[in-house]
Amino acid sequence: MARLWSGEASAADQAACAAWRAAHPDHERAWNRLQAVEDKLMSVPREIAQHALREPAAAAYVTRRRALRLLGLGATAGAAWSMRGTQAWDSIASDHSTRTGETRDVTLPDGTHVVLASASAIDLRFDSHERLVIVRAGEILVGTAPDPMAVQRPFRVQTRDGTVQALGTRFLVRQHPDFTRVGVLEGAVELRTRNHLHDAVRIGAGKGAAFSQERIEQSGPVQASAAAWSGGLLVAEDMRVADFVAELARYRPGLLRCDPDIAGMRVTGVFSLRDTDRALRNLALALPVAVSYRTRYWVTVRAR
Repeated sequence: MARLWSGEASAADQAACAAWRAAHPDHERAWNRLQAVEDKLMSVPREIAQHALREPAAAAYVTRRRALRLLGLGATAGAAWSMRGTQAWDSIASDHSTRTGETRDVTLPDGTHVVLASASAIDLRFDSHERLVIVRAGEILVGTAPDPMAVQRPFRVQTRDGTVQALGTRFLVRQHPDFTRVGVLEGAVELRTRNHLHDAVRIGAGKGAAFSQERIEQSGPVQASAAAWSGGLLVAEDMRVADFVAELARYRPGLLRCDPDIAGMRVTGVFSLRDTDRALRNLALALPVAVSYRTRYWVTVRAR
């Protein structure tokens, strides 16, 4: 639908859409659901509606009020319900969030410093018993501050998979679809999975771990460069090109893919996350690869 709205759709695109809709009843139902959204947006100028669909889902809108004004969620409970549990909903309903390609510094009520990576969202739950940051999507860098209250409250980060309790530390937390990855830069943390909250695993500085709701697996060393994204940089150290492209894609709207033929190539260097086109040009200078732009939002890295 976004492509058909773009004004650049060809007859082949129209035919492909019709064929897809006819291929299965679920496809037609999905299309009709989107069509209802289109009807809802007819009162919005077409340019704004097109922009809304082109924006990555993680952070199309930042504030609740703006979302309610543009999408009319307050007037349409069904539309709001259909979004619950999606990345778009996490962004709209969260206390702090970022759009694709954006990072944001947030100072919490206790003085703790949190940096949100691209397409990330968090909620805050501070009370008299604990300081809790809930990661709804994406990745954060946390630098904890001493609790200003007389009664010291634990500082925890919660994800879908469990909790990370800070022990005077600076650390990274990234929510993946099926697990959470943690990297400790300073101090230490204690990890607890969602289904085994009484069993804690301590991770010290320079170490990392990945955990699901059931188990914790310690990983290799974590370098300070792992947090370079907070300064707008991607530091690649003998990184597979496929992993490099996947990481760069987090900071770029649209589709950025890597041809399987070059996936195993290795790259080392420092690249800009704030200018991903420049990062791709530099990759092509460093390796025998080419960057093909079908559109600004559909890019492939392939063999030269």
